[in-house]
Amino acid sequence: MTAELQQQAQEGGAAASAAAESRARCASVLLNQLREITGIQDPAVLHATLKAADGDLMQAVEILTESHAEESGQEPSDCAAEPSDCEGSAVGTIDSIPHNKADLQKAIPLRIEEFPSVQAMQKDPNTTVNVAHESSVAESKNRTKRKRCEVWGENVGQNGWRRTDEWPVGMKNIGNTCWFSAVIQSLFQLPEFRRLVLGYSLPQSVLENCQSRSKKRNIAFMQELQCLFALMLGTVHKYVDPTRALELLKGAFRSPDEQQQDVSEFTHKLLDWLEDAFQLAVNVNSPQDKSENPMVQLFYGTFLTEGIHEGKTFSKIETFGQYPLQVNGYKNLNECLEGALVEGETESPPSNQSVKYGQERWFTKLPPVLTFELSRFEFNQSLGQPEKIHSKLEFSRVIYMDRFLYSNKELIQSKREEIKKLKGQIALLQQKLERYMKYGSGADRFPLADMLLYVLQFASTKPAVASCAQSLVTPEPQAKGSPPVHSRGEVTQATENVQDAVEDAAAISHPELVSRPLQLPWDPVETTDYPAPHVVSEDEISLVMTCLQRWKDEVEQDIQGLRNSIALLAQSVELMYADPSLHQVPYHLHAVLVHEGQANAGHYWAYIYNQPRKSWLKYNDISVTEASWEEVERDSFGGLKNASAYCLMYISEALFHLAADEDSSEHFQQEVEALSMDLQHYVQESNWRLEREVAEWEEEQSCKMAQMEQSESSVESQDLSSDSGQELSSPCGHGACPLSSEHAMITKDQTAQAIANTADAYEKNGVEAALKEAFREEYSRLYQLSQESPTPQNDPRLQHVLVYLLQNEAPKQVVERTLLEQFADRNLSFDERSIRIMKVARAKLKDIGPDEVNMDEYKKWHEDYSLFRKVSVYLLTGLELYQNEKYCEALTYLVYAYQNNMTLLMKGPSRGVDEALIALYRRKCLLKLNDAAATLFESCHEVHVAEGMNHLDELIIPCMHLIISSDISKDDLDAIEVMRSRWCSYLGKDMDEDLQLKLGELLPRLLDCSAEGVVLKEPPKIRPNSPYDLCSRFAAVMESIHRASTVTVS
Repeated sequence: MTAELQQQAQEGGAAASAAAESRARCASVLLNQLREITGIQDPAVLHATLKAADGDLMQAVEILTESHAEESGQEPSDCAAEPSDCEGSAVGTIDSIPHNKADLQKAIPLRIEEFPSVQAMQKDPNTTVNVAHESSVAESKNRTKRKRCEVWGENVGQNGWRRTDEWPVGMKNIGNTCWFSAVIQSLFQLPEFRRLVLGYSLPQSVLENCQSRSKKRNIAFMQELQCLFALMLGTVHKYVDPTRALELLKGAFRSPDEQQQDVSEFTHKLLDWLEDAFQLAVNVNSPQDKSENPMVQLFYGTFLTEGIHEGKTFSKIETFGQYPLQVNGYKNLNECLEGALVEGETESPPSNQSVKYGQERWFTKLPPVLTFELSRFEFNQSLGQPEKIHSKLEFSRVIYMDRFLYSNKELIQSKREEIKKLKGQIALLQQKLERYMKYGSGADRFPLADMLLYVLQFASTKPAVASCAQSLVTPEPQAKGSPPVHSRGEVTQATENVQDAVEDAAAISHPELVSRPLQLPWDPVETTDYPAPHVVSEDEISLVMTCLQRWKDEVEQDIQGLRNSIALLAQSVELMYADPSLHQVPYHLHAVLVHEGQANAGHYWAYIYNQPRKSWLKYNDISVTEASWEEVERDSFGGLKNASAYCLMYISEALFHLAADEDSSEHFQQEVEALSMDLQHYVQESNWRLEREVAEWEEEQSCKMAQMEQSESSVESQDLSSDSGQELSSPCGHGACPLSSEHAMITKDQTAQAIANTADAYEKNGVEAALKEAFREEYSRLYQLSQESPTPQNDPRLQHVLVYLLQNEAPKQVVERTLLEQFADRNLSFDERSIRIMKVARAKLKDIGPDEVNMDEYKKWHEDYSLFRKVSVYLLTGLELYQNEKYCEALTYLVYAYQNNMTLLMKGPSRGVDEALIALYRRKCLLKLNDAAATLFESCHEVHVAEGMNHLDELIIPCMHLIISSDISKDDLDAIEVMRSRWCSYLGKDMDEDLQLKLGELLPRLLDCSAEGVVLKEPPKIRPNSPYDLCSRFAAVMESIHRASTVTVS
């Protein structure tokens, strides 16, 4: 019986081991799954979360997303994430983790479908993990290859095109040219480089004798660069067009089909061309002598290489421009430099060893502009394609190059030796600490302190009843008065497993016993929840507890001591170069060139430090916006998303202070005036041509608007006459204003009430006195109403035209004539008193001559009020449609509300409605509609994809154009970046060829809205001056917005 049970136990142990391996494989796949869904890379966090979720993938995602939301402060979704920060376009993926349970229920099954290994694991736990690897390789091989950086440009429309003061200008992306903009902007913002380019000239004799094709090309490029720099100084436009300079670059790179270049390649080519162009202007005896070349002096330095090769020492001096640095395996820029400058072992080897190779590089001369090229691309041999390295690499705003200079060689070598020893000590201590933290001899090891704690807990556990083993082996009864064991978890099914094993063994050895119920010698229900000692005396417990507690304390003290020692040694390493004598050669960070995306698709922009404003500016094609250092870190360090620094440009202390002294508004103007006459004429002609184009465009738009308004007025007049059933004749006579009559009809109930309040005056003093009193009382009431502070639910301007006129300080004559015209409206009432007052008012209107009231001005004020009501109707209709989730119709109304409102606000802050309110819901509508279009696109269903593309063509892209064309706010810019990033995230994903084609056609238009005209369908015709109660509707809609409840007002 015992032997058979042992055999069963061994077989059960083998099965358990196989099951454990299967669970481990499945857990590994789940970890990869969770990493893919959430984007979190830390394996410890993922493992702990899966453990807390008891292996439930959906619950684990919920835990991570909720904690992420709490840490980030739960910022609104329409404030960009990071986009990628906030301006320009990017290929990087946007964090698409669902933030509610319903979305999670939908998203996780979709994600699981992407992982065949998980499905195989669910069906067969013994499936090998190689399935996942094979799937990954296949997916990577089938990934669509794209050119780096599709069209990423933006283009401001004719509205808001003018440059503000001396704010830096952007640069137009004319198709795969973001790399050009990033490099040129970084160089242009160097005053010394800008001075050299703008002051470049060649003697006529050199130009005539130049026969080399490459030299002619370099001279031509230099001249185009001069023109471009002159425009960047003196243009009135928000951005410049680099097309002419870029035309000369065609064919200069590896492949004419791949015009998108990386920053380092273009910078190398650019500096080579500029160096050759300036060499022609240097008067030297030998063309090979470039010591006087200003480009060489500005960008090139030298370093000395010393080393041992095959036991022989060597040394040589080399020139460098952009210094390449590897990113993999390093945490910060100093470590990168250390790794690049020191290779192998250079000290003298022991006699019994031979060092084949080792070398050190020391900078002997540093250029004023020090450029580091970060190698973030590598070729994956197994996948057969390039990959981007997303590792995090930190860099500071100031670096000290003393530790890399040849003049400090002896001091630095001694410090390196000391650091090497310290790191060796740290490694030894880490090994000792590892023995404590991973104690044991088997495959699974655990912290020794925890193991002692668990044994201590086991020894202190007292069972309530005797264990099953004790009942079988030791027949002694349990001591009375034993304290009960308190449950610390769910009851396990160990007793059930034991009973199953016993039944199986019985069936084999004694088949006749199977039919009878098994009688166990103990009651399984009464066993303890946790393991506990069977028989132990108080003295034994006391001894064991004392020893365990002492050993646990000793182990914890050892661990803490090791950790403290490691921390002290690490701090010594960190402070090794903090010596003030090694802080004599500072270099200041001038520009960070950022790449976002993957190896085959991406976007470049630049962060450049602006000396006059003491702040960082983000140069993203035509967009130039202010940025914080935190934003620079987020987009440049890498490790968080697909964006990371690709090139760092530092400048010397002297150049840094020179830039601070020169970059002022006065110096800026001096630079413009110092341009050559040819360049000044070029800038003036460009500005004149631009002004003329804008004037023609504005004139064309004015004609279109006039025709539209005339058409609308005729339609509205016909509608009103048909609705009223009678012709509304105006008392104004020649130069009459039909809008003022409509405004009088809107407020006829208020005017009728004012007449009713003058009954006593009418009876006592006649009609003239009644009109005067009604006029005076109504004016006083409306004036008080105009002085009230508006609330979110109440806009008094909608109640009466006079409130609008008074709040905007309209001329007194306009106010008085408007109020008098209220009493002259023949639609007031048909009682005798009202008719007589109306006739007197009409007679007084006829007596007002053209010299007393400027009728053109009078018409304009009423046109403005009519437009104000029109904007209000558009806004309220749009808000009602938004609340009812009719985003297409809502967006159209809100766009027209915003455009018309801008016309009013240009005349005064009280002329229109709250601009921020319209912009907020226009933005929300746009984001909702973009998400809907993306979802339809992802469905891959032909009809749904067509519907999504229709949303983009008719609404989203035209609306984005209108937003960019005006003075765009940061929130709107962030929203546009979120939308663009959503579509850019599809780059590189596997999809049907038809979808790829549609995406390829869509992205250039989405990222450069200016490439097409604005064609936005108009909303249905409205009658803003119809006599419905707009105030009640406004109050109801505003209240529903603030209370977040849907309301419908007829």
